[in-house]
Amino acid sequence: MNIELTKVKVKKGKSAVVDKWMALLNKEMDKVLLTLEDEKMYVETIFREVTGGEEFLYWYSIQGEGGALLAESKHEIDNLHIAYWEECIDKEYEPVHMKNELVMIQNKVMDVLQ
Repeated sequence: MNIELTKVKVKKGKSAVVDKWMALLNKEMDKVLLTLEDEKMYVETIFREVTGGEEFLYWYSIQGEGGALLAESKHEIDNLHIAYWEECIDKEYEPVHMKNELVMIQNKVMDVLQ
């Protein structure tokens, strides 16, 4: 089981494009959920923050072992997701991978995830 929280920076001037990106993922949730199945991605949540005039996205995920890689996906929604990522995420900002200190998941939920 892989549990992650990662912070990435949005390029200046791309906030409206991020709005469209998130709207697309919300609108096409049925297609998104199919790709999550392939990836063994049990939970994926995107948070958004604006601080000090800069915008960040945070990805929180719980993923099983051996899932398909996003980059190898044959789903069109994943191709769109990657295109938005390329357009919006600042590659000069080193992503921050938060250190996992503690996982609190009830046994009955963990049993289902494994």
